[in-house]
Amino acid sequence: MAIELTVIITILGIIISYQAYQLNKDKNKYERKAELKQETKEEARQDATIQTQLDYISRGVDDIRIDLKANEKQIVQLGERVTRVEESSKQAHKRIDKIEGGDKLG
Repeated sequence: MAIELTVIITILGIIISYQAYQLNKDKNKYERKAELKQETKEEARQDATIQTQLDYISRGVDDIRIDLKANEKQIVQLGERVTRVEESSKQAHKRIDKIEGGDKLG
């Protein structure tokens, strides 16, 4: 009877150990899945942040391009005005030279 009792206790110990192992294994799987979900959420959050920053930079570049085009138009307009002023001043100098030349003759 004593041998049967020790065999039964040993078998129960093996069964309990196996069950504890299975529980721990399942718990580790669950914890790993939770960690993966958390990592995935963090990566998604980082990707969203990066995308937002890229969109902000893209809008900034577009604004700079618009400003550059406006500045180019202003430079072209100023160039045209300078050309007109130069022509006008050239004609004014010719008239002044005629007036001064006329005084010398008269």
